[in-house]
Amino acid sequence: MRTSRARSRAVLSMAATLPLLAGALALGIPNASADSAPGGRDALQGTRPAWATAGADLGATSDSGKVSVRVHLAGQDAKGLAAYAAAVSDPQSASYRKFLSADQAQARFGATQQQIDQVGQWLRSNGLTVTGSNRHYVSATGEVAAAEKAFGTQLRNYRKGGHTYRAPSSTASVPAALSDAVLAVSGLDNAPHKSSHDEALPPPDAVFRNSGPFSSYYGSKTASSLPSAYGTKAPYAVKGYTGKQLRAAYGAGRWTGKGVTVAITDAYASPTIAKDAAEYAKRNGDAPYRRGQLTQVLPDDYTRTEECGASGWYGEETLDVEAVHAVAPAADIVYVGGASCYDADLLDSLNKVVDHRLADIVSNSWGDVEANETPDVAAAYDQVFMMGAIEGIGFYFSSGDDGDNVASTGTKQIDVPSNSAWVTSVGGTALAVGKHDKYQWETGWGTLKSSLSEDGKSWDGFPGAYTSGAGGGTSSSVKQPFYQRGVVPDSLARANGKQRMRTAPDIAAVADPNTGFLVGQTQTLPDGSLGYDEYRIGGTSLAAPVIAGVQALAQQAGHGRPLGFANPAIYARYGSKAYHDVTDHPLGPNRDLAVVRVDYANGVDAADGLLTSLRGLGKDASLKAVRGYDDVTGVGTPAAGYVDSYRFPFRRH
Repeated sequence: MRTSRARSRAVLSMAATLPLLAGALALGIPNASADSAPGGRDALQGTRPAWATAGADLGATSDSGKVSVRVHLAGQDAKGLAAYAAAVSDPQSASYRKFLSADQAQARFGATQQQIDQVGQWLRSNGLTVTGSNRHYVSATGEVAAAEKAFGTQLRNYRKGGHTYRAPSSTASVPAALSDAVLAVSGLDNAPHKSSHDEALPPPDAVFRNSGPFSSYYGSKTASSLPSAYGTKAPYAVKGYTGKQLRAAYGAGRWTGKGVTVAITDAYASPTIAKDAAEYAKRNGDAPYRRGQLTQVLPDDYTRTEECGASGWYGEETLDVEAVHAVAPAADIVYVGGASCYDADLLDSLNKVVDHRLADIVSNSWGDVEANETPDVAAAYDQVFMMGAIEGIGFYFSSGDDGDNVASTGTKQIDVPSNSAWVTSVGGTALAVGKHDKYQWETGWGTLKSSLSEDGKSWDGFPGAYTSGAGGGTSSSVKQPFYQRGVVPDSLARANGKQRMRTAPDIAAVADPNTGFLVGQTQTLPDGSLGYDEYRIGGTSLAAPVIAGVQALAQQAGHGRPLGFANPAIYARYGSKAYHDVTDHPLGPNRDLAVVRVDYANGVDAADGLLTSLRGLGKDASLKAVRGYDDVTGVGTPAAGYVDSYRFPFRRH
């Protein structure tokens, strides 16, 4: 993930109950609250943000202020949707993989025209102007006074993180007659609801290059003239793994992803993606793209380009596309770009995938921290994930690049939408691929950095300061889903109290930028011209498309049948030879690992000197990769038997 797109790893916060889904708590639906509403009205739980406290109250919002809202539609039979999504995803269910078409899903569970009309008429009757509608929501604008009347609450100003934002002072509600039509409302609070992409290196708007020396494979070149670390000489970082090395590490075998379509969602769109992807494939031994193999579905216009750092998202798209193709070279790729990095626009992109069933697998390298999300947005995201599940579409989200998030936010928390019980959360590792593309080992991704001393005889501050690592941990809002029972230890599931909660990630792949992936992209060169260049990159923004590519191979191996929401099948293989069980000390309990990395001081060339540092591996804040399930790598990483395990119904031997 790139931080912050606002965060390209769209860190959403899913904080509370999903209205109308009370029967789905076993699947990890966010906790219900005790919100209530006046007689004759239905409360929309969680619409008052946690930060809207009496102590932060700065007074009433002006009645003439402007409000823009989305009323998210509940559709038909919300409880039935959750139950069906679970059944078609569970290998133990008689309904396993009995998916519906997009039209069948909409007819059975989608919003009706009557619901759309009913909500629109109600909004207008309260003085709001309807600005648009579709099968997912009705949007409207108007003055604060009209919004307060419509939703039965007062809007007040609150202090949040040094800024002032508007929010409801009490739970919003709708007339009881609309209870079957309305899922949630978003927009009553105006704090930013945006995501960031998760890459561990700066967005390469201007050219970014890695300096050598490099290892061509892990350990091929040792920094013999530099100080020792952990009792030995460390190797130089790899130049960047390529598809051949990643395919070998994760057991691709003869599978190519033929017949499978992978969608990628991000904000905006790189204007040079087709050219860059083709050039990268040619230079690095990947299969050339077939005509029509890479396509894009883009909005009519883009918004908030400066606020979201649009050009930084170009690098995210490039990484995602090139990583998927490197692992699954025959899979079709469709890029679905959002109009901005805000939740509303990213939701629109995800809904396009589901409404038109554009893909079997969806890779998403964006998110936010759980504390920033609100239940209204969580409900809207989970609805699209469940609709995707019943159509046989699986969603994969990077787990974050800040470990337990204490260093970045001061609070131990996980990322969203990665925390959703309906997505596959992808954690990260440091990967060692040796000579002849042989898998050696992995640690959890977590980096400590210490710089070479001025006299070159030691590492300053060894073992160094924490810089980044795979996101993971225990949700404060989403209950433990059924597929994690008996796998996730209670020490993690109950980390926040007696209740067992959703724990992330589910599975992992390479993410450490010091053992990362080589990517190629058109960038702005020092003379101001544009030119293609390559650099090493990492982050769980890499891990997510790598796992999406592996899942494309698995679908092909399974005779092309869609995998759908894959978590129940992923956990069913826990403890088998399908996974590398990743720990932070793969070579023994007393053997710590590190690599030496050399960077240009100016990020481009040696004109301003070089920066030499030691990067410790497997040091992810308070998170630990241990034997069995852990909150850095989940059940582990795909091993040689993983893809082939989908050829036939899985049986534990």
